[in-house]
Amino acid sequence: MDKLITFAVPCYNSAAYMEHCVETLLQGGDDIEIILVDDGSTKDDTPAICDRYAEQYPDIVRAIHQPNGGHGEGVNQGIRNARGIYYKVVDSDDWVDVPALHQALDKLRQFVRDQKLVDLLICNFVYEHVEDNTQRVMHYRNVFPRNKVFGWDQIGRFRPSQYLLMHSVIYRTQLLRDCGLELPKHTFYVDNIFVYQPLPYVKNMYYLDVDLYRYFIGRADQSVNEKVMVGRVDQQLRVTYHMIDSHDLRAVSAQHKKLGRYMFNYLAMMMAISSIFLTIDGSPEALGKKTQLWEYLRSVDSGVFHRMKYAAVSTFTVFPGYQGRKLSVRLYRLARKIYKFN
Repeated sequence: MDKLITFAVPCYNSAAYMEHCVETLLQGGDDIEIILVDDGSTKDDTPAICDRYAEQYPDIVRAIHQPNGGHGEGVNQGIRNARGIYYKVVDSDDWVDVPALHQALDKLRQFVRDQKLVDLLICNFVYEHVEDNTQRVMHYRNVFPRNKVFGWDQIGRFRPSQYLLMHSVIYRTQLLRDCGLELPKHTFYVDNIFVYQPLPYVKNMYYLDVDLYRYFIGRADQSVNEKVMVGRVDQQLRVTYHMIDSHDLRAVSAQHKKLGRYMFNYLAMMMAISSIFLTIDGSPEALGKKTQLWEYLRSVDSGVFHRMKYAAVSTFTVFPGYQGRKLSVRLYRLARKIYKFN
């Protein structure tokens, strides 16, 4: 590990916007590494842009060209090749705030200098809503103590709309390797697995209250666009099934009660997302898949199933009957309008 941090940037036909992302990361200086993973791009100059940066900044940037494997395989490729002590994924249409980047790197350098590495550094992120030119900061001041290293027993309560996302986490690279993280290929929404699966392996953390990651929302073809999500609901299901299978939540709760509660709520959110987009689809096949998902959870853990279906955020997505489904969709769209989540 001869670099402080590796930034992995999966790129797929990203020529129109990826340079802005890379230019902000380059401000981190010589002890960072940027791995540009060209995921089989064929429609634009993405491969050439990756190679140009690698040639121009040989001590910082590496370009990896792979057959198309999807976002998850881009993340996997970064983990396999990372030379940084820490690891962060930055999507090619997003970027980082440069002053906040310097603060985050200074904190990571301190951990290395003191030989007291943390497993997870958490920062804020900002939704950049292009459709109305507004911003929304997602912070964790109500959840995590500041200016100290802490463990799971010292965290507070997350609000219902508040989760750790890929945008807010910087993991220790070796932890990701040790927990056997391998994201599915050709699947969107795997960033949820990236955040969720390593959590029980995390022993100590630090929350840096800076707005580091800028998350662009608004492209018509973006994976979080509602119509796109309905069309890709099978990939959302694949991720949700993967998360159900990744951990025994009772065992997690027995070891760390607060972590278990958070992971339960995170999985409930994923069940809600899968359920609501299957409901929006509305076809008999989609509604059948919704039933199968909930029955699978029941088969894995009936206790978690009952708590999640009747006492969690996912409750509003399982109202019975045609009118119940219409109400579920209305409530979802109202919540999205109010909270501006993706």
